[in-house]
Order: sequence, then structure tokens, then C-alpha cells
Amino acid sequence: MVERTDCRYGFVVWLRRLDFPTHQEYSVRTAHCATTIMSTWVHELPLWLMALVTFGAIFLVGAAIHFVTGWLAAGRYERSFKAISPGLLSPLGIIFGLFIAFTASQVWNDTARANAAVATEASALRSVVVMSAVLPIEAQTELRRMIRDYIQYTATIEWPLVAKGAVTLNVSPPTLNNALKFTLSLPVLTPGQQTAQREVAASLQHALEVRRERILISRSEVNGVKWLCLAFLAVCLLFAIAFVHCDNRLASAVAIGLFSAALATTFLLILSHDRPFTGEIALTPEPLLQVMPENRLPLRYPKPPPRPNSRLHIEASERALARRM
Repeated sequence: MVERTDCRYGFVVWLRRLDFPTHQEYSVRTAHCATTIMSTWVHELPLWLMALVTFGAIFLVGAAIHFVTGWLAAGRYERSFKAISPGLLSPLGIIFGLFIAFTASQVWNDTARANAAVATEASALRSVVVMSAVLPIEAQTELRRMIRDYIQYTATIEWPLVAKGAVTLNVSPPTLNNALKFTLSLPVLTPGQQTAQREVAASLQHALEVRRERILISRSEVNGVKWLCLAFLAVCLLFAIAFVHCDNRLASAVAIGLFSAALATTFLLILSHDRPFTGEIALTPEPLLQVMPENRLPLRYPKPPPRPNSRLHIEASERALARRM
């Protein structure tokens, strides 16, 4: 077997090792990026503008279907269109309602999980701050600093990226990892400090787990296939309503308008809650900011003086009287 050692062969091998996408891969990645950017743009709109876009698009489609069915019903197939039974609306409506229920269930579940994740993460960090009070002063100061830096990083840097779905599990918070390593390496002496060390380490691990769940939820949304299926069923329902009422153009317009209004309201409700961390009504890092420790340790108040009616106060008064005599 002859070994290829020429420069041209080595250059070809080096090129093949590069991660250049093929034509098909480039097209798929480009389409995926365009879909993500479009979805992010819609979700980041203010609520009033999102409502305007949703209602405008659906009413425009409804008006187009109304005029198209009117033109078709006035042609040679007028009798065929008028023969469509109103009973067709019930099965179509049931199928569409089931699709809406399944989609809304996913959205409500993601929103509830996101709320629980943020609250649990804040609770775990607060437990770290509270339990660290038993540790030595230097360890307590360092842990409070690390927790404060992590919350500031999460609220200012990570949260906007989470809102765009750009944070993955590959990105790990170094401050929280360092806090866990620092806690496990502490030389504890008393049984109370040993218990506090275990509780602080467990709370830090729980905070890391909840953060991973929060990131997974931030990347969850109603996918494009579900939206396409919902839109297709809505168009079928609009055509069915228009054909059933093709004898009366005013009744057809009113029926299409009422269904379009209900459809736009439903789509707006699902779209505004689709991404729990994106949009005007998205979750904020306020629970984390509420548990942020201060820059200084809490004051350790001195032991209060004895009350006038206490035994110590009486003994001190007797000693003072004896010295005077």
C-alpha cells in the first residue's frame, strides 16, 4: 500500500476535517435561523402590538375567505356550495377545539413550571444565605459575595439571553460552581458547622438543578407544526362557515367576523404565554433579586443589659452600695 504524503493530499484531508456545512445543511440551518428570528420577533412585541398583528392578520384572512366564497357561490357551482350541510361545522369545531385545548395545556404547563423553577431557585439561594450564618465569618462573607455575584449575573446578563432562548446547558455558572467547591472544602469543627455545610451544599446543588430546568423551559415553545395545523383547521372552519351561509352575504360576514374575533383572542392568549421568559408579560428575575444578600454581614447586637428587676441588677446594686459604705 502506497502512503500518500504529498502536500495536496494533506491539504484536502485538512479541508475535510473542517466543519463546513453542505448545501443541504446550510439551507436547513438558514431556514431554522429565519424561523427562530421570526418567532422571537413576534414574541417580543408589546402586548397591544401583538394583539393588533394577530387580529389584523386573522380578520384579513376572514375577509379574503368571505369574498372568495362569495365569488365561487355566484358561479356555476352555486347549487353544490349551497348544498353543504350545517352539520359539518360540529365535527370541525370539535377537532379544532381539541387542538386548541392540547396546545393551551402545553403553554399553561410551561408557564407553571417556569414560575415554580424561579421560585425554587430563589428559595434555594436564600437557604444558602441563612444556613451560612453558622459558618465562620470569612466563609460566610465569601459565600454571600458569590451568591450576590451569581444573582447579578443572572439578572443582568443571563436573563436577556434566556428570553431569546440562547442559553443552553453547556453554559454553566462559574460562580455557583465555585461556591459549591468552596463549601465542600471548608474545614468545619463543630457539629453545627458540619450540619450547616451539608445544608449549604445541598441547597447549592438544588439551585443548579433548578437552573437547568429553567433553561430547558426557556427553550420550550409551541412548534411550527402545531401552529400550521391550528391555522389550517381555522381556515377550514372559516370556509365551512362561509359556504353554509353563502345564501345570505350579511349573515356570512357576521358569522365569519364573530369566529375570527374568537379565533384571534385564542391565538393571542396562546402566543402571549407561549414563551414564559419572553414578551411583555414574561417572568422577571424579581424573586432572585429579593433574596440577594447585602454587601455587609448582618449586625451582631451586643448582649442587652440586665433588666432592673433581674437578679443580676440587684447583685450589682448591692455591690455598689457596699463599696460606698
